[in-house]
Amino acid sequence: MTLTRGVRLGVDVGSVRVGVAVCDPDGILASPVATVPRDQNAADDAVPGDMAEVSRLATEYEAVTIVVGLPVALNGREGPAAISVRAYAERLERVISPVPVVLADERMSTVVATRRLSERGVRGRRQRAVVDQAAAVEILQGWLDAQRRRN
Repeated sequence: MTLTRGVRLGVDVGSVRVGVAVCDPDGILASPVATVPRDQNAADDAVPGDMAEVSRLATEYEAVTIVVGLPVALNGREGPAAISVRAYAERLERVISPVPVVLADERMSTVVATRRLSERGVRGRRQRAVVDQAAAVEILQGWLDAQRRRN
């Protein structure tokens, strides 16, 4: 089975910000797109602002799949953060239906993103502004590479 052609969005869900990345239609390279403030105060029957923005980006880029990073512990277990992200992904999928949402193991994505930014001289406030996008790139690129290895 080959990876079908189409743009995918990668999403790094944090408690304060949501990072978003996009890949080319051939699924080769992930690139940063946006950092969106997390909207934790939306009513249960309302669409949170961050999900509305992810949905808008999915429409703008004509995304065929949304890849959300699942924060799995190094030992493979899922803790409170993973439970929260699973709930986020389920709600996001209802918002952007019929575009499917898939979860991808994001172990160490923020650590790797932070290290890569530091190596490039991006630190402090500038780093905080883009680390979520960089983590979303790591999540999406890892997922794309894994899909290619399966084929």
